[in-house]
Amino acid sequence: MAFDRARILGWTVPTVRQRLDTRDAMLYALAIGFGHEPADERQLAYVYEPDLMVAPTMATVLAHPGFWMRDSATGIDWERVVHGEQGFRIHRPLRLGSHLVGTTKVTHVADKGHDTGALVYQERTVVDGVTGDLLATLTMTTFCRGDGGCGGPSHGVGTPLQPVPPRSPAWTCDLPTLPQGALLFRLLGDTNPLHADPATARRAGFERPILHGLCTFGVVGHAIVRTLCDYDPTRLVAMRARFAAPVYPGETLRSEFWPEADTGTVRFRARSLERDLVVLDRGLASIDAATHDGAR
Repeated sequence: MAFDRARILGWTVPTVRQRLDTRDAMLYALAIGFGHEPADERQLAYVYEPDLMVAPTMATVLAHPGFWMRDSATGIDWERVVHGEQGFRIHRPLRLGSHLVGTTKVTHVADKGHDTGALVYQERTVVDGVTGDLLATLTMTTFCRGDGGCGGPSHGVGTPLQPVPPRSPAWTCDLPTLPQGALLFRLLGDTNPLHADPATARRAGFERPILHGLCTFGVVGHAIVRTLCDYDPTRLVAMRARFAAPVYPGETLRSEFWPEADTGTVRFRARSLERDLVVLDRGLASIDAATHDGAR
C-alpha cells in the first residue's frame, strides 16, 4: 500500500544538533577506507589526532536525522527503501569542534507507478550553530520501491545527471570496502537493519546486508580526494551521483574519471570489480584548483 503523499510532503523531520568531534571524524574516515595503507601519511592525516583533517564527504552524515522513514506513522514500506541519488556542496570548510545544526525537509515526491515505486526528494542544510554560517547543502533521493501509486507527478526535480562519456576514463582508482564496513558506518547514525541484519536483507531481496549508499559514496569520494586532490580535503567542493546497484561489504570499487576541459568538473562512475557491475553512476564532482587555509 502506498503512503499518503501529502503526509510525506508535510512531514516534520527532526532538527539535529551535533558537535563535529575528533572521534566521529576518524570513525567516518576509517569506514570509507582511510588508513587502509597505515604508513601513508596522507591517509593517516584523516585517522590520527595530530593535525587531523575532515573528509569532505563527511558532510553527508553530519547533523543527519537518521532513518526517519522507519517511523510507522509515515506509512512507508521501509524494508524496501533504497538510496537513489546523493549530492553535496560545501560552502565553508568543515572544522573540528564546530557545533552544527542540520535541518531536513522533503521537497518533492514523484510517483513512478504501482509496479515501480516512488521517489522522495530531501534537502538538508548544515549550519554553524554559533555563527549561523551555512556550511553544507545536501540533496538526497530515496527510492521507495513499495510505495508506487501514491499520486502526484511522475517527474523528478532538479537537473538530471548525465551519463559518463563513452570513451575510456582518463584515470582510475581501486579501493577496497571493509567486510565490516556497514557495521562501522551505522555507528554514524543510519541504523537501518538492511545494513546489519541478514533476515531483513533477505526480505528486501538481497543475499546479505548491503553497504550504506552513503558509505559507497564516501569510498568514491575518497578515490576523488586521492586521485584528483592529492588528499587535500578542501579541493572537493561538490559531488553528486546516482546509485545504480547495491555494494556488498568487502567488495573492491574501481572509480573511473573523465575530466571536463578547463572547468574543474569531473564526471565519474564506480564499479564492483568482483561482479563487474556499475554501482555508482552519472557522477559529477567539482574540484577547486586552489587550496584553502583552515581545513584542519
